Amino acid sequence: MFFKRVNFFLLALILFFALGSCSKKTIGYGVLLWFINDPAIPSGVVLPVQVRSNIEQAWVTVVPEEFQTEENQVAMVPLPHLEFFNSKGAAERFAAGFNEYALFYAETLQDGLPIRDKPENNARRTYRLKEGEVIKILHLVEGIEAISSTGDPLEGNWYKVLTQSGSIGYCFSYRLHIFEHTTGFLGDDPVLVDTSADSDLEIVLTRIWYPESYGAMINSGRLNLDALSENYSFKSGIADGRARIHLESGDAEFVYKTITKTGNRSWNFTGTSLNVILHSESVLEVQWEDEAAEKSETFVTLPLSVENIVNQEKERRQNLFHTLYVRGPSFTSANYGTLIFRSNGDFVWDDIGLLPEGMVSNSTLGSGTLDMDYNLAGDMADRYSGALSMRFNVVSGNRRSLVFAYTLDNQGLRMEYVPSDYVSGRTVSRRAASPLVIYFSAEN
Repeated sequence: MFFKRVNFFLLALILFFALGSCSKKTIGYGVLLWFINDPAIPSGVVLPVQVRSNIEQAWVTVVPEEFQTEENQVAMVPLPHLEFFNSKGAAERFAAGFNEYALFYAETLQDGLPIRDKPENNARRTYRLKEGEVIKILHLVEGIEAISSTGDPLEGNWYKVLTQSGSIGYCFSYRLHIFEHTTGFLGDDPVLVDTSADSDLEIVLTRIWYPESYGAMINSGRLNLDALSENYSFKSGIADGRARIHLESGDAEFVYKTITKTGNRSWNFTGTSLNVILHSESVLEVQWEDEAAEKSETFVTLPLSVENIVNQEKERRQNLFHTLYVRGPSFTSANYGTLIFRSNGDFVWDDIGLLPEGMVSNSTLGSGTLDMDYNLAGDMADRYSGALSMRFNVVSGNRRSLVFAYTLDNQGLRMEYVPSDYVSGRTVSRRAASPLVIYFSAEN
């Protein structure tokens, strides 16, 4: 953690000086950007500043009366964790503008998530976050729209953020879990849990648990990368005493210091509504209360990390596309024009106006990107080799995406259009009543 090494002799001198002169020595005022653990002071509070120590890289501040304890009337704050002003009025004006996000922090859901020097995808990376790392939200900012690997806009916003080590930059929120922190410790206080005599509890606390649907996807071989990339999970938070549930239906967080055994392979995170039951080494039931409603979710362990599973699936899809590309890359239909695949995953389809009315609009262009991101089920899996989506570029408005089941033979490529009503999630479950089947002959 930041600011752990302290020259205690120097610290004693600084605190002696500050304590002995609180009433008459103030060099300015600062707005606390990062919560102080001891004494507990939330971010956003204005603090009188007594000393700036360049050796210790910290401010010595007076603790406001409402946060003082007998032991703590002065607090040391790392330099990046406080916004300094020469006057109290300037500090209070900054605090008023900071108030909307003063209590908001974020946990990163992806290892390697970048912080950049500008709010745009291509800006220089200034810091690489670790999965589970907590950062401080400073402000919402205007930025360049973030785009996914498929070319679609990502949901979220750009924020100016602060890391605990003091780095400041911009981060897009698509891979952030934003939460409000008002009381309790934020990562420095040890959790008092002894697992030496309870191997089952050690399993619960040391593993990342994923929704049961993740396991079902992996077992079926039909992966939805959009869902997997969200990293929905239950994490015990044993390192910082903050258990976290991250699900599509909503998030929950529980601050605890100890864990109490309540039965055979069941425990309560003391002082919270969070209970867990270990049904097997790979299946965990999690129960909690949210807004007076009781909730329960089953989580499982996975054979690989989500990151590795996603990377393997992306490689599999790339291999499928490569098979199409090598077999073509140019295919021609007597009725529907020529379809050409590019090595980078793009495609060109001329004469798309020959497609039935309603499939594409007047603003749709005959080019776009292709992804092997759909799966087949039932008789569709018996009839075709796979499914793909074609995201067409447009003159204006949202990009239009069409889904096709496909198979290759010695002469070319057969594609069957799949209307959205016949798609569940990312799985093509059945044929349309009157399917449109297009046959393209390979030109090579």
